[in-house]
Amino acid sequence: MKKIKLACIVDDDPIFIFGIKKMMKLTQFCENFLVFSNGQEALESLTAILNKGEDVPQLVLLDLNMPVMDGWEFLEEFTKINPPKEMTIYILTSSIDPRDLKRAKKFNSVSNYVIKPITIEQLEDIKSSLP
Repeated sequence: MKKIKLACIVDDDPIFIFGIKKMMKLTQFCENFLVFSNGQEALESLTAILNKGEDVPQLVLLDLNMPVMDGWEFLEEFTKINPPKEMTIYILTSSIDPRDLKRAKKFNSVSNYVIKPITIEQLEDIKSSLP
């Protein structure tokens, strides 16, 4: 199975970040990853990467409930700058609210909606679904 060159985690929960980084290393999920604790940090950094013409993350794992700028606000702003097609966004959240799932489907840039906690099998499924 192919290895992702760069993945991005946007989540404010240090325990989740610790766990998913461990799973990514265990499964050789990606070569490297970026971690941001809120949507504002992610938006600023990813915009700078795009503007500089640097390699963008192939995958963004986005939490919805975060301080400063939540996942919805991030999606609203990020889609305005037309993210490249090679960047796949997965919402990875603890929200089981059907309204959130319905809202996520309105974003063409969102590939899937995954409820936490994530398993190694789900992580491998995400990897195999990427172009």
